[in-house]
Amino acid sequence: MTTTRIAPVGAALRSAPAPRRVSGALVGTWLGSFAVLAFWWQAVSPAVASAPGGALTSVGELAGLLASFLVCVQVLLVARVPWFERSVGFDRLVSWHRSLGTTVVLLVVTHVLLMIVGGALLDGVSVWAEVPGVLRTQPYLWWAVVGTGLFLAVGLSSARLARRRLCYEVWFALHVTIYAGIFLAFFHQVAGGTHFVSSPPARAAWIVLYSATAAAVLVWRVLLPVVQHGRHGLRVEAVVPEGPGMVSVWVTGTDVARFAAQGGQHFLVRFLARGHLGTAHPYSLSTVPSAGRMRFTIGALGDHSAAVASVPPGTRVQVEGPFGRFTADRATTRKVLLVAGGAGIGPIRALAEELVVRGYEVVVVHRAHRSEELALAAEFTASPRLAYLPVPGRRVQLGYDPLAPGPLAAAVPDIASRDVFVCGPAPMTETVVRSARALGVPAAAIHREELY
Repeated sequence: MTTTRIAPVGAALRSAPAPRRVSGALVGTWLGSFAVLAFWWQAVSPAVASAPGGALTSVGELAGLLASFLVCVQVLLVARVPWFERSVGFDRLVSWHRSLGTTVVLLVVTHVLLMIVGGALLDGVSVWAEVPGVLRTQPYLWWAVVGTGLFLAVGLSSARLARRRLCYEVWFALHVTIYAGIFLAFFHQVAGGTHFVSSPPARAAWIVLYSATAAAVLVWRVLLPVVQHGRHGLRVEAVVPEGPGMVSVWVTGTDVARFAAQGGQHFLVRFLARGHLGTAHPYSLSTVPSAGRMRFTIGALGDHSAAVASVPPGTRVQVEGPFGRFTADRATTRKVLLVAGGAGIGPIRALAEELVVRGYEVVVVHRAHRSEELALAAEFTASPRLAYLPVPGRRVQLGYDPLAPGPLAAAVPDIASRDVFVCGPAPMTETVVRSARALGVPAAAIHREELY
């Protein structure tokens, strides 16, 4: 076993784990949904709801109200609101955003179908006759039809099969049209929605909800990144090859320490160069920022990340962040096992740096298919606080899986008494999590960050 030391950073760092936070975002979402349900229920007319057509339209109105509320929640989850990010973590926010997207699309479709069928029953006409009638009489309904079409297009583009076929830039451009869809549907809600036409206070509350959501997006996704860009003046200092399909991008700027980034966190990075302007991608730090510099070690996992190798020095860089809770604060013990695979060595390297500075006892297991793919291995130098275990070789060549319970326990005999942080491809991460649990590591002591 090779013992290694990671160079410390100059800033003073905390040494005690931070308390775990209860997700206020999730609680707020449920409370808001129940409030919408109560608002709908108190406004339902028993006389209208007793008829089949009235019952269908009432339920359709509820579906529309819930879809309208949840789409605001969905937008707020990825609006980079610091309170949400600190409470939940960026990765979970994105996961919730995706799940809510499916729910919103289903609610929108349910709303449209029930309103048409219920209206046809109430008017005593066919479904096909009902559609042109409501389009003529309902205010801003044509706008809502266009908005609904955009909702469906974005929902279909986010399906797994479609997502695999679309390049990120096309998918992102289509995804942004959801803001237009929300805008178009909003006017129909406040001008034609039964619950809002008869209740000015309810209409005012809905306008405040949508205005606050729009303000959050403008402030945290547009204005603050622009201000940060002007304040820090970040530029690419150098692009350094680290191994097959992997490079490190050194970025310099003014007052970089103001980001207060920790090892294991990531930024949304936009290189202001041709081919990179349209999108920002999440890249993890591979060092703790210091002396006006920070570094991202990036694996070629897609077209954009592969093209980073050709970004010229001097290119201006815009970042949002830092994000993520894959940090030393999550450790519950003073002994830690870090497991890295592929480009996962970047955040693991930065996290190891911070843990060593804080006085933790750290073991790093570095998995790769070949020895030449053990990027950043040369940066580990001797120290009694950290053990570095490189594990190159494919499973078929080794004859076993080095991350299975038996080999992992042989490499780290006291694993049950350690926190386990793992970052790498999803299959490797799942293997480490299963092995750690089988070896007695509590679920609360396992922390994961997947690469896609």
